[in-house]
Amino acid sequence: MTTIAVVSAGLSDPSSTRLLADRLGQAAVDALRAEGTSAAIRHVELRPLAHEVVDAMLTGFAAPALAEAIATVVEADAVVFVTPVFTAGVSGLAKSFLDVLDKDALTDTPVLLGATGGTARHSLALEHALRPVFAYLRAAVVPTGVFAATEDWGSDEAALDARIRRAGGDLAWAIRASRRAPQQADALPATPDFATLLGGLQR
Repeated sequence: MTTIAVVSAGLSDPSSTRLLADRLGQAAVDALRAEGTSAAIRHVELRPLAHEVVDAMLTGFAAPALAEAIATVVEADAVVFVTPVFTAGVSGLAKSFLDVLDKDALTDTPVLLGATGGTARHSLALEHALRPVFAYLRAAVVPTGVFAATEDWGSDEAALDARIRRAGGDLAWAIRASRRAPQQADALPATPDFATLLGGLQR
């Protein structure tokens, strides 16, 4: 079965970022199922992992919950990644999570990007602040990204729905065309022994 890791970096609860992430993931699943491919979503919510993400940046090692989240992303056949945007930049939590991933973890992984913000003035952040990070990680980012401003969640969401469906279709196509090699959680860095920790402290 095809698995899609849906990563949400929303900072509030409930979160429009999580809502957009869920809808993008479901659109991809629907597009795959329409062509006879079974698919399942694996959710990764970054908000509860914020402290572990910071600790991993400081120590270089992931605590169990964060390691499990990273494994979910690494082992998935595709990733939906959605972040809120503040002052035309992605959230620090979203960027920090990407910073703790191994630089080769997402090589050739089909990725669909999304973002939310208070105003459409933030919409280009998807292209200038987020897409280059995934290009560095050598992910296979689909052409259609989805930005949802506050006004997009009004009574008439037809335009947003159309963008979501198109993006989901793009991700489904990328999954079918993917050359990604299977990934395993045991490829992640092991928990360090005491001597390794001491060596790190001596730097």
